[in-house]
Parts: sequence; structure tokens; C-alpha cells
Amino acid sequence: MLLSTFGFQSNVIIRAFLALFTSLILVLVLGKPVIALLHKHQHHGQPIRTDGPQSHLKTKQGTPTMGGLLILGSAVFSVLLFANTSYHFVWVSLIVLLIYGLTGFIDDYIKVTKETPNALTAKAKLFIQFMTAVMVATIITAATPNASDNILYIPYFRFIFNLSWLYIPFAVVVISGTSNGVNLSDGLDGLATGLLILSFTFFAVMAYIVGNPIALNFAFPYIPRSAEIAVVCASIVGACLGFLYYNAPKAKVFMGDTGSLSLGALLGTVAVILKQEILLAIVGFVFVAETVSVMIQVFYYRRTGKRFFKMAPIHHHFEQCGWSERKVVLRFWLAGFIAAFLGFLSLIKF
Repeated sequence: MLLSTFGFQSNVIIRAFLALFTSLILVLVLGKPVIALLHKHQHHGQPIRTDGPQSHLKTKQGTPTMGGLLILGSAVFSVLLFANTSYHFVWVSLIVLLIYGLTGFIDDYIKVTKETPNALTAKAKLFIQFMTAVMVATIITAATPNASDNILYIPYFRFIFNLSWLYIPFAVVVISGTSNGVNLSDGLDGLATGLLILSFTFFAVMAYIVGNPIALNFAFPYIPRSAEIAVVCASIVGACLGFLYYNAPKAKVFMGDTGSLSLGALLGTVAVILKQEILLAIVGFVFVAETVSVMIQVFYYRRTGKRFFKMAPIHHHFEQCGWSERKVVLRFWLAGFIAAFLGFLSLIKF
């Protein structure tokens, strides 16, 4: 850990950039050998849904999964190297990556070994997600000053609501919901990776603001020691940038549930730490849309026996409408960029 060289809070920005650069280089350097290793042990790659777009059966068959190991390994190394690991929030972030990442890895492992797109049951995954989220939300609340521990902050309008005992259940839904939202978005080459880069970049900036007294100038709640989360977010941004080199169309590797479940859970956890859950819904608009599209599809089909969308999640709907995969990814990235821009507008006092 380089804290002795760079100090603590005063050099968060420097350490964040170093963490980003380190994780980026690690992924770029280790990418080829790791992908080769995954190819060696995954003879048929990630199983592709037979009820999905038919073009995927030809273009994606044989592509290895579990690329999330590359992201998580590089990011965790950078966090341990540059973050202040004496802070609760840093360890909470690492715990989330570990447990959700392990859950995703088990799911991916069963998929590739049994050659089936269905592995762990939805109930089993949800149970692990919710139990972990309960533990994480409880730790975060205990480590947050009493004046801010149960609040819900409404950006733009600068309103604050005290949710009292409802806050932990609310935080659990945020963490688990974001994990599943990112997981649902990971269906096209580079889609989830690009959106995660935008989201974590935004929250790296927010962490630095909320974790310093300057937060009060923006009418944000000030959460002491949360600025260290900027280093965590920067590590993820660097790792995802490197991974995008291998994951952009046509992908050489998929992140799999190993990456999507854990990175989504971390994104939700960061929002809970910073008390920016509403901004998460805005900046992560595409993740929300993907999740809502599945909920609408299931509800509508059960009520009518018909499909509301041609296929869900919604990125497949646009594919079925004739959009190319690249067009869908670029349009969704643009939507993510606009959403992040709207998030940054919350810094302006109207």
C-alpha cells in the first residue's frame, strides 16, 4: 500500500488516477493469457440462449465467459495497493466484489461445465444477493454518521427524507436490484462494460465531493471517509476500460455473471455509501430500463399470454426490430452518456 508515500485524504485524486492506470495496464497485459486459459478450459464457450436472437447462435457460440475474473482481480489489486484499507467503506466494497463475484463464478462454472444457459436457480441467486445486501447495508449504516445514516437524498431539489427503519430494506433493494440490472444488460458485446465505465466515472467524482466538506457547498450530505470510494471506482473504471478492448464487438471474451453480478452490486453499494440512490437510478437509466422491460414482459405475458416486447431485455427487442448489435450498443452507450450528464447537472444550484 502506497499510503505512506501519498498520504491519506489529501491525495485521493492522485491515488485514484494511479489505481485506474494500474488496473487498466493489468487487464491489457493479462488479457491474452487469461482469455487463452479460459478457451482451453471452456471447449464450447458460454452457452447461448436458443430463444435469443438467432444471429447470436452463430456469432457468439464458442466465446469464453468468466472474463469478470480479469476485471475483479485487477481492480482488487489496485484497491489494495492504493486505497486506505483502514476504512470500513473500502472493505465493504471488497466484500461485495468477493461474495457476488463468487456467486457469479459458480453460476458461470456450472453453465460451461454442464453446457446449459441455466445454472443456479433464480431463488438461490436472489437469496445470496439479498442476504449479502442486508449485511452490507447494516455495516454501511453503522459506519455512517447518525445525522446521515438513514436519509434519502433527493437531488436537484435538495430534499432529504429520513427513512428510519425502512432505510436498510430500501438499501437492500438498491444493491440487489442494481446487481440484476447490470446482469440483464450484459447481453451484447461491450454494452454493460461501456455503461459501467460511465457510471463508475460519475460516482468516482461524486465520492470525492461527498467525502469532503465541499459537499455542503453543493447541498449534498457530507459522509466522512467516503472519498476513498473514488479510488475503488477508479480501479473499476480502469479495469473495465482494459476489458472493453477485448469485449468490444466482436467480443473475444464475456464478463459473465462473475463480472456483471459483482460490478452491479458494487455500483449499488457505492450509491448507498454516498447516499445517492436516486442519482443511481438516473445515471444508471439504461440498467433500470433493462430491468423494467423484463418485469413488464413477464407481467404482461402472465396476464395476456402475449409478449409486450418482441424480446426482453429491451436490447434484444431492438435487435428483433432490425437494429444491428453495434447500433444497439452505440445507442445505449449514448443514452448512458446523456444520463451521466444529467447526473452531473445535480451539482449545479438552480
